[in-house]
Amino acid sequence: MMETDKGVIFDLDGVIVDTAKFHFLAWRKLANDLGFDFTQEQNEQLKGVSRVESLKKILEWGELELSKTEFKRQMALKNENYLSYVAKMDKREILPGVQKIIDYLIINNVPFALGSASKNARTILKKISLLEKFDAIVDGTDVSKAKPDPEVFLIAAGKLRVKPENSIVFEDSVAGIQAAKNAQMLSIGIGDPKTLGEADYVFPDFTKIDLDFIKKVLTK
Repeated sequence: MMETDKGVIFDLDGVIVDTAKFHFLAWRKLANDLGFDFTQEQNEQLKGVSRVESLKKILEWGELELSKTEFKRQMALKNENYLSYVAKMDKREILPGVQKIIDYLIINNVPFALGSASKNARTILKKISLLEKFDAIVDGTDVSKAKPDPEVFLIAAGKLRVKPENSIVFEDSVAGIQAAKNAQMLSIGIGDPKTLGEADYVFPDFTKIDLDFIKKVLTK
């Protein structure tokens, strides 16, 4: 058994599963229904951003203003649309290489948490049969400040009883990497090194991370 005082925190979207594609489809439908379109490139700017802030950005792109009531209604519609995709998810949605890392943490008794802005995190983890595996879950219902504020990761570390500086974060968004930095945590970016250059380490995906690397960051 590994001796370590470290804990691991995973973001959800783009790290454990790729629900970003569902968000994109749901947001694009909303934009189309309001009479405009937005691109995959613009969608990148919504990664790691809360639902309220995402809708504000989209309305700016479409040069539209909505009443408070209509704003709330559109947010609810978007979520319903998104959840219709989530309802069809199963274990096959877990991104390649993730399960291997989770199994390694379990075998070595390393505590790990979810730290996600998603209010649907528990639903998604249940769908992909990972809900019971996590020692702690912090999602959009537990936090009031969006990344790059470190709140979500600091709460997760607290629940794991691990010091922030002993926490390791897996993230795919710039805001998420900045949140990990702001929390004084080690950050591992999943995605494009050009985008995630602020991270301590960057891998294109989990299949490129070997267990020796995980052991190294857990024991150093």
